[in-house]
Amino acid sequence: MRFIKMHGLGNDFVVLDLRDGTPPPAPAKIAEIANRKTGIGCDQAILLLPKRNPEAALFMQIHNQDGSEAEACGNATRCVGFLIMNEIKKDMVVIETVAGLLPCWKEPDGRITADMGEPKFGWKDIPLSEERDTLNLKIGEGKIKDPVGVNVGNPHAVFFVDDVAGVDVAGVGPGFESHKLFPRKINVEFVEVKSPTELRMRVWERNAGETHACGSGACATLVAAVRRGLAERKADVVLDGGTLSIHWRESDNRILMTGAAAHVFEGKLS
Repeated sequence: MRFIKMHGLGNDFVVLDLRDGTPPPAPAKIAEIANRKTGIGCDQAILLLPKRNPEAALFMQIHNQDGSEAEACGNATRCVGFLIMNEIKKDMVVIETVAGLLPCWKEPDGRITADMGEPKFGWKDIPLSEERDTLNLKIGEGKIKDPVGVNVGNPHAVFFVDDVAGVDVAGVGPGFESHKLFPRKINVEFVEVKSPTELRMRVWERNAGETHACGSGACATLVAAVRRGLAERKADVVLDGGTLSIHWRESDNRILMTGAAAHVFEGKLS
């Protein structure tokens, strides 16, 4: 089975092309592949499967390091979009996921834009274990408290802090990820507002840990900041691995995410 190693701003992936009907590896095998010491190593494994919708080029399935399936991954969407556009020699492609159809296209500067769809804010959409105002979830304490709940194909809790560099992400992230308020766990973002057009974000990803970048998290961050009145609808989100440009369009409520995508190397699994 051949694989491709890719990354978007340091958020790295092992991409397995199974469009020929090859059976997907079991979750335990995916966890072995994702292991950084005994496998290839990645934040997520991405399976390219035959399309289910005729409008799409393929179906993209996302798996975390532990083999569990994730609903959405913005950086993976850009990477797969980049890969397939080069394959079909076109500047636009539609990728099918469990979160819906996600169009991707090439920008003149070489970056890739992915249309990540519309955000959801209902407490059942996140989902939460009980009814709460998702603009003020009322959890946490001290300088890390009261996040915004957002679903952008997958669930996020966005905390706004004064100094994001001082946050012990690995120390506090797991507790919020598995908080009783989130029955399906949650991705956790810690965000410092530099200006209405620049947000600095660090992330603890559900079932993956701290990563250099999270595309869906950057989308959730911009949406949460706009809802709180802290940012404009178009802003740069600066992550450990680089910068994503996020635009939450007022015209149709859809989120556009623009950033780099990189092909690293290819190989064959024994």
